[in-house]
Amino acid sequence: MDYFNKWLKSNSLGENITQDLRMKIIYGEIPKETVLTENQMSTLFKTSRSPVREAFKTLSSEGLVKLGRMGAVVQGLSKKDIDEIYDVRFLVEGFCLKELSATFDDEKSTQLYKVLDMMELSAKYNSYIDFAYYDLLFHETIIQQTNHKRMLYLWDNIRHIVLCLLIVATETRFQESAETDVIGLIANHKLIIENLIARNYSELDTLVKKHYLDTKSTVVHAYLKKIKEVGNG
Repeated sequence: MDYFNKWLKSNSLGENITQDLRMKIIYGEIPKETVLTENQMSTLFKTSRSPVREAFKTLSSEGLVKLGRMGAVVQGLSKKDIDEIYDVRFLVEGFCLKELSATFDDEKSTQLYKVLDMMELSAKYNSYIDFAYYDLLFHETIIQQTNHKRMLYLWDNIRHIVLCLLIVATETRFQESAETDVIGLIANHKLIIENLIARNYSELDTLVKKHYLDTKSTVVHAYLKKIKEVGNG
C-alpha cells in the first residue's frame, strides 16, 4: 500500500517533496545540521524552486528545519520534541473521545471496525507500514467523527510527523516484539470501540492514557535507536 499518497491531503509537488524530506529527516537519512538549499533540492526533485520553498516553510513550521540565509538547516527531533508532540496528540484524542462518547452510534462504530479489520490484515501479513497507517487512521477517524474544527486544526498540524514517527516505531515493534504484543495492540483498539458503544468514559480515559504512554515510549525508543543506527552506519 502506498501510505505516502493516501495520507497526503493533496497531491501537490510541494507536499510530496515535504513528505519525502520529512521522512528522511525523521529516519536520520538526512543528518542534523545538514544544510539544504533550494538549488540542491530543485535539482534533486527536478522542479522549480517554488515547491521546494513551500516544503522548507512547512518543515520549518514543524521544527524539523531552521531557515537561514544559506538554506534550511536540519534540526531533526529531540526526545523533548517527541514528548511535546505526543502531549498534543493525547490532549486532542482525550478530548475527542470524551465528546464522541455522547454521540457514538452504529455508523461510527462500523467505520472504526473497518479500520480495525485492516490493522488485523496488516498484522497477518507482517506489513508494518500498512499497520502504522491503519493504526493512526483509526485514531484520526475518531477525531474526525467529533467534527470539532479547532481540534481538527490542531491534529492537522502534527498528523504527518506522528505518522512518520509511528512508522519508525511500528517497524521496531514488529522486529523486536512478540506476536502477542501486536495482537494486544489490536485488542486495545477493539476495547476503545466497545467502551465508546457502552459510553464508559472512565474506562476510555484509562485505556487512552495506557495506550498513550506505551506508544510514546515505543516511539522514543525506536526513533533514538534509528538515529543511532544511521549515525553509526
